[in-house]
Amino acid sequence: MRALTWHGKHDVRMDTVPDPRLVNPRDAIIRITSTAICGSDLHLYDSYIPSMHRGDILGHEFMGEVVETGLKSTLQKGQRVVVPFVIACGKCFFCEKEQFSACDNSNPAEKADLSEVAYGYAMSGLFGYSHMTGGYAGGQAEYVRVPYSDVGPIVIPDGLEDEKVLFLSDILPTGWMAAENCEIEPGDTVAVWGCGPVGLFSIQSAFLMGAHRVIAIDHYPHRLELAKSMGAEIVNYHDVKVREALTEMTGGIGPDAVIDAVGMESHGFTIDNVLDAVTTTKLGTDRTHVLREVIMACRKGGRVSIPGVYGGMGDKIPIGALMQKGLQVRTGQTHVQRYLRPLLEMIGEGRIDTTFLISHRLPLEQAPEGYKMFKEQQNEVTKVVLKPEWQKDAA
Repeated sequence: MRALTWHGKHDVRMDTVPDPRLVNPRDAIIRITSTAICGSDLHLYDSYIPSMHRGDILGHEFMGEVVETGLKSTLQKGQRVVVPFVIACGKCFFCEKEQFSACDNSNPAEKADLSEVAYGYAMSGLFGYSHMTGGYAGGQAEYVRVPYSDVGPIVIPDGLEDEKVLFLSDILPTGWMAAENCEIEPGDTVAVWGCGPVGLFSIQSAFLMGAHRVIAIDHYPHRLELAKSMGAEIVNYHDVKVREALTEMTGGIGPDAVIDAVGMESHGFTIDNVLDAVTTTKLGTDRTHVLREVIMACRKGGRVSIPGVYGGMGDKIPIGALMQKGLQVRTGQTHVQRYLRPLLEMIGEGRIDTTFLISHRLPLEQAPEGYKMFKEQQNEVTKVVLKPEWQKDAA
């Protein structure tokens, strides 16, 4: 089959690789109908995430048709499914608590030590996202093996085309959980840093959860316009000092909740960010400018939600402000399986639209060009959806 593989910093290639096969009774093989490039894929593209091996198959946002099942899979051939990026067994201590991204069984023992050393405990398995998370092949390919297929994938009913549901795999539940972690109350003002895919879905979700105001912070004009079209007030951080602007916009109090939808590769020429960029090496130092800013901007007694991906260490964190202001902090990889059914229902009812995000549609064979565009043209490129060539032949 054809698949997108990682070969180093800014070097991804379409290669011919062996077809996946069933390994365990709970496995299924999915023929990909749609896959997408995620903002966190760019961390791999930029070589910020350690334990990538040359030839690793990328991609963790995908859906497709079931073509083969193990004896204990609950899926049936021919079903259309969206697959969560988190791989979860459904039976461990954490899965029983619906903390699926903390699954204790999906990261193989021979791989788990990598994340245990880095983070204290082993991470769950993730598709296409380094050997720290299990070394699983991703879905930017023609086919993919799905472990624990009786737990993860959700069957899509007829009548809902791929583009309406594809983002259930990651960014829609991630935006939803980011807003949920804000514990939004009536009358709340929520500030969101970053109007990329997760930031935009966080805005959408915050309004659905009852936020009175949402303030979106970015510097890309098109992304700010998308945020504005969703009802958000916008702040361009190139034009103002963000904390001062937020203080003024909230009558001197500050936002009730703040969302860092940027993560480890925050941009800008502030002194702290330049120092971070100079010292960043693998797990050494993430660029935590946005994290510092959200902590300082949040009102006293407020809530801090961090869906943005951080991979290593951070310094110059205003821990004093965090403690003295009595802030609550919630973060983590998304417990995707927890949210799939309610979000699918909202999509079916027309309460949630995801298609507005898609700016580019490319054949899978052009995935390397898609990565380059997404990296270099972030104002114009909001989301790239890839489709394998076999679909065109089938049509």
